Amino acid sequence: MSPARFVATWFGVGLLRPAPGTWGSLAALPIFWALHVLGGPWLAVASTVVVCVLGWWAVGAAARGAADPDRSEYVIDEVAGMWIALLPLSFGARASGADILALYPGWIVAFFGFRLFDIWKPGPIGWADRQKTALGVMLDDVLAGIAAGALVLALAAAWHILLA
Repeated sequence: MSPARFVATWFGVGLLRPAPGTWGSLAALPIFWALHVLGGPWLAVASTVVVCVLGWWAVGAAARGAADPDRSEYVIDEVAGMWIALLPLSFGARASGADILALYPGWIVAFFGFRLFDIWKPGPIGWADRQKTALGVMLDDVLAGIAAGALVLALAAAWHILLA
């Protein structure tokens, strides 16, 4: 396996069946937790940026010459999107002094929200997916992660209002 394909499949996770995108999203969770514990939200942000750039390179190199670079085994885009969806939890845990795992309802919303937006592909998420480029492969999941992160924030705000 080439280095680019190894990275694009998130070290082989994308080869798991069925539903490699879901496996990639699940594999992102413990690594995000470790990043938060080791360096808080800013390490999580920096790592997310690195994974986005690395994914753009890896998908482009691994799919060079393919008509459609969005192979189901390439799941580094799911990792990037999942980490974006989880960023509000990292910042919220840091701001409140809470253990990030205590915010488990947010983890659940982030995971299922991200998977929903990644599969459904509404609006600009679908547009990015239709680009058929390495950037499009990464961008649709980045946008799905932003949408899921916004959902996490909206539900957290609604919960806070209900408890006030």
